[in-house]
Amino acid sequence: MGQYKSTKYPGVRYREHKNRRHGIKPDQYFLIRYQKDGKRKEEGLGWATEGWTPSKAALKLAELKASATIGKGESRLSEARAKAQAKKQQEQARQEQEEKDNMLLSTYFDEIYYPAISQEKKKGAHIREESLFRLWIKPTMGAKPFKGISTFDLERLKKTMLKAGRAPRSVEYALTTLGQIFRHAERLDYFQGDIPTTKVKKPKYDNKRVRFLSHDEAHHLLEILKGKSQETYEMALLSLHCGLRAGEIFSLTWKDVDLDHGLVTLLDTKSSKTRTVSMTIDVKAFLMEKDQGGKQDLIFPDRNTYGKRKQISKSFPRAVIEAGLNEGIDDRRQRVTFHTLRHTFASWLVMEGISLYEVKELLGHASLTMTERYAHLAPDRNKRAAETMENVFNKKADADINIVNLG
Repeated sequence: MGQYKSTKYPGVRYREHKNRRHGIKPDQYFLIRYQKDGKRKEEGLGWATEGWTPSKAALKLAELKASATIGKGESRLSEARAKAQAKKQQEQARQEQEEKDNMLLSTYFDEIYYPAISQEKKKGAHIREESLFRLWIKPTMGAKPFKGISTFDLERLKKTMLKAGRAPRSVEYALTTLGQIFRHAERLDYFQGDIPTTKVKKPKYDNKRVRFLSHDEAHHLLEILKGKSQETYEMALLSLHCGLRAGEIFSLTWKDVDLDHGLVTLLDTKSSKTRTVSMTIDVKAFLMEKDQGGKQDLIFPDRNTYGKRKQISKSFPRAVIEAGLNEGIDDRRQRVTFHTLRHTFASWLVMEGISLYEVKELLGHASLTMTERYAHLAPDRNKRAAETMENVFNKKADADINIVNLG
């Protein structure tokens, strides 16, 4: 850069670029000088190739001096630039928020929500959400932005699904999925306000499985399983005799089994609690006969991948059909599944007088409320309650009589 040179305008000077030209002259960079709080200040304006001239620079200097004199506006060029930058950022933020506010629900699901949950949630969970959205939510309100979705749209979704014969539980899943999408959008500032799903009543239903096997049914099923698949028979025995969930059985490794003391330790269960259950003689017998691998090896690995199983073998539903356990039964709560074995374990214990609290601990339930579904199976519970009250009443009556006699 060259030396600073003065112009005919006081407080305006420039320097010339060594190489760049503006017309026939070297390109010139203009600066202005002024007093601010008793100190001399100098600020650059720009190049002649950007449109600056000595007269334009003098005019800008006069504007800044006038602002400083009357106390309004910017008295420094840097203040003007900062204000302009802030205004630009505000406008950019406004436009970005407007784009967010106007994004369609289906666009948000496809481009933001689903890619996120695909990484965060289990495969079965995010596939179910995608299916519910594609089949039911998207046709009803997918073409609307978040702010355009109301409780009316949600009621229409409920009505459409129920009219199509979908179970109340499926309707609840759809509403829950929609609520999760709204909350996700709220966290990312794509939605502000009240989430409409909180104002819609979910359909009432009782989805609890209540079927449990009789002793004859259980023995018959186990006999059929043993003939079809020894491994499936062993897993069924573990569920029936120890109350294990299918997922807990799939996760069992040899370090979780203590054959000396007849104990099975279950880690990272559904309720996030570790629990220990005792083996029955039959369970201990088949475990002792199995080829034991390393401590970290799965007891029931997938036959193809040797990793963790994802579902029970098809030999189980085939054995249920062969045993005729679901013949003529349409209510899914009454149909026999692998989970029925766990229900049977709990039901038999309660019927034998084991307390609900003890059953809760054996099942690994998070709260006693979950175990109370078996309360009606407790033997003579109503009769015992009546007899207890009768005894209490009789003791009180006898005490009153004794007091009268003493008087």
